[in-house]
Amino acid sequence: MRSAVIGVLLLSAVAAPALAMDQDRIEGVAKQTKGTIKEAVGKVTGDSKTEAEGKAEKAEGKVQNAIGGAKDAARDALKK
Repeated sequence: MRSAVIGVLLLSAVAAPALAMDQDRIEGVAKQTKGTIKEAVGKVTGDSKTEAEGKAEKAEGKVQNAIGGAKDAARDALKK
């Protein structure tokens, strides 16, 4: 029983970093979603300022997500 528990702990310790996603990717997707919602609210309400802010926030999120993807790729390349 004890060796099974140790095996599970070791497996999770090895698998966890492989499943890790860069924080920039997570925040980038959140900004994209928030920007999309804000843009839609601006369109529905006719508020061009809110719509423009939403578009800008969505673009910022895309850039941040791309940076996070590059970090993930670099980290994966270093592991090999």
